[in-house]
Amino acid sequence: MATDDLDIVVIGGGVTGCGAALDAASRGLSVALIEQRDYSSGTSSRSSKLFHGGLRYLEHRNFSLVREALAERNLMLNHVCPHLARPVSFLYPLRHRFWERLYVGAGVLIYDLMASVADNPLPRHAHLSRSAALQIAPALGDRGLVGAVKYWDALVDDARHTLTLARTAVAHGALLASSVRATGLVMADGRVHGAEAIDLEAGRKFRVRARRVINATGVWSDDIQAMAGDRGLDVEASKGIHIVVPRDRIRSDTGLILRTEKSVLFVIPWDRHWIVGTTDTPWELRRAHPAACRSDIDYLLGRVNTVLSEPLDHGDIVGVYAGLRPLLTGESDDTSMLSREHAVIVSDTGLISVAGGKYTTYRIMARDAVDAAVSDLGGRVAASATEQIALVGARGWAEMMEDPARLGLPDPIRLMRRYGSETAKLAALVASDPSLAAPLVGDAPYLRAEIAFAALEEGALHLDDVLTRRTRISIETADRGLEASSAATEILAPILGWDDAAAFREVAHYRARVEAERDSQRQPDDSTADAARMGAPDVRTGRSE
Repeated sequence: MATDDLDIVVIGGGVTGCGAALDAASRGLSVALIEQRDYSSGTSSRSSKLFHGGLRYLEHRNFSLVREALAERNLMLNHVCPHLARPVSFLYPLRHRFWERLYVGAGVLIYDLMASVADNPLPRHAHLSRSAALQIAPALGDRGLVGAVKYWDALVDDARHTLTLARTAVAHGALLASSVRATGLVMADGRVHGAEAIDLEAGRKFRVRARRVINATGVWSDDIQAMAGDRGLDVEASKGIHIVVPRDRIRSDTGLILRTEKSVLFVIPWDRHWIVGTTDTPWELRRAHPAACRSDIDYLLGRVNTVLSEPLDHGDIVGVYAGLRPLLTGESDDTSMLSREHAVIVSDTGLISVAGGKYTTYRIMARDAVDAAVSDLGGRVAASATEQIALVGARGWAEMMEDPARLGLPDPIRLMRRYGSETAKLAALVASDPSLAAPLVGDAPYLRAEIAFAALEEGALHLDDVLTRRTRISIETADRGLEASSAATEILAPILGWDDAAAFREVAHYRARVEAERDSQRQPDDSTADAARMGAPDVRTGRSE
């Protein structure tokens, strides 16, 4: 990055930035991406874990957005990442006779009809009687239930998907680096020609020269625009939190979607757990590590307990995570290329900024951003072809699933749903060191081989990268990964070259982060929660940010 003159540099390693890097590289452009922390460390690892059309948008008659998102959902299931995305059903409980079934049923029918024109691989919706609904979701109990409507969407581990996008971009020739912060922009004659950066691991400053810069930093978009003296997109942050509870605490064979006074609430199957979310509240505090407060958690518990026969309480929660949605305000129609949910703006300095949107439509956002970047580069640049590009691990996955036992790994189907055909690399690791076939810790399903793979193949640089994003141990174990921290460090240290002091620091950083998050979740409001969360320094800088 420091030596070549490139076509494009992307700032931001979330799903849109990684998607843009893949889009540009697959068109034959030279592209670099820099991310100040870890890939998907912000919003892109803290979503509701769904590829979905957004059933609730139909109420607002936003048909074009729903149609676009459903087409993307189907594309992910059918071709782009079938090893990462899988069908998931949801039950909409009905509490009112006649009119509610007609109203909800009409919406879900339109949803299915829109999906059907885009090669929909999922089952059609179904109307259920009260007894049929209770048979598949006994947790709903006898609280005025008169029936239900069941429909389908797709589940995805957002962090793993974003990481796989990043790796696919590298496979197409892109240059990617995490732990690299943009500190400024290279300016000449009033135009942006690259980024000033610092490697947070080594402390080395360098310059990335490029003909176009794409700002894909989400809630940091305004900061990058300010470096160029621009004000194009106005981005505000909205906080959404989710809680994670054990699977046996909600007796159901399907997810749930519940109406609230503000929006909808999802209860999402997540392997051995349920994810319940989300909230939607303004956030004006520090953006690196948004905190969930006690009132956020109380809100989710209160809403989900309105339909559960066995209510949840704070003692049931094994994980909590909070993310920030970048919401657009004040964009200008004459300077932006808009869909209803995202915007791409080319400023007077040539900086391209992309923000807003949904996780599901990341590919469209990335395509639009690269289209804007290449519109006046000169020469013929190929059109986007990412709808035809299968992500790393997708090719050969279906054939491998026909005989999973031949890999010789414990729980091979779970592994193939995370790694696809790359599960063969895990098998090779275990063959070279059989001890890697053992579980990392007793209360999590992850193998020791997965920890090694995270550092060897997946760009993990720190313990937090592994326990929070390469795996989801930080939200799937009651101790938030404290027991796993020492076991994982033993595996990571020789691979990443940590001496005893460095290994101690990694564990200390992780434990401080867990305690700060737990402390924030006991606080009554955002301000006190944010102050508590900032008690733990960032592992990459050693400072609270």
